[in-house]
Amino acid sequence: MVLKAMVLRSNRFAGLAPKVHWALFSLFLLQFALVWSRLVLPKPIFGPARWPDGLLVVLSAATLLASLARQLPGQNVIMISVIIALIAGAVQSLGAWTAIPFGPYVYTEHIGQELFHPLPWAVPLVWITVILASRGVARLMLRPWRKSQTYGFRLMGLTTLLVVLFDVGLEPFATRIKHYWFWNPTKLRFEWYTAPWINFFGWAVTTLLILVFVTPFLINKRPMAPPPPDYSPLVVWLLLLLLFATGAAVGQLWPAVGLIALVSIAAAVFALRGARW
Repeated sequence: MVLKAMVLRSNRFAGLAPKVHWALFSLFLLQFALVWSRLVLPKPIFGPARWPDGLLVVLSAATLLASLARQLPGQNVIMISVIIALIAGAVQSLGAWTAIPFGPYVYTEHIGQELFHPLPWAVPLVWITVILASRGVARLMLRPWRKSQTYGFRLMGLTTLLVVLFDVGLEPFATRIKHYWFWNPTKLRFEWYTAPWINFFGWAVTTLLILVFVTPFLINKRPMAPPPPDYSPLVVWLLLLLLFATGAAVGQLWPAVGLIALVSIAAAVFALRGARW
């Protein structure tokens, strides 16, 4: 009787997870439309208020975590979010204090309140969003090779690449359009809208470090049939890049617009192609 009750309770929660996911995903789409419109309208809705951007960050992370909860036990999802937030928060705090590993940057008041100095509350949520969305896109791309022995290493490598490409799109938007942070000058010659090349290396190393710790919790150890393709990470990833491209276009940052468009189209093509296998 006890076992039967546990099974019934598990099935009830399993049926709830997709409903929660689609509710959060719908809210994310509505919030994205609001934030995107604020970039293009001559008089932004809600004026200079910062809460629409903050709510979009929250809904992005919540949507992706809810998507994971459809495939993984709740305790795994909680551990994944905690590990990403702790490691990313620690590394970003170290970076703000010492310029290692990203280079010398300073957060501004535009990014919102701090959890503690010098870490803004939104930064861990951004990392949760970027890593889970990029991994979801990578899974779609690598779906034809999901049974190969090297699949896990390919997934980690491709996820890291997609995270770095996401940051390439984020930097012009964050520094030139929204002014969330600014980069202090360095002796390095190569820069991308003031972001030094070492910043992207730092994102890659941090992503690999996080993936090493979270991957065991991302593996579903319960035997089950292969799940159908999950397109919500791809949608989140592409819409956020569309937001960055729109901001860059408003600011006439045309090289950024072109590169973001190229990356988005390539990712969408390879992800959709892989998902059909």
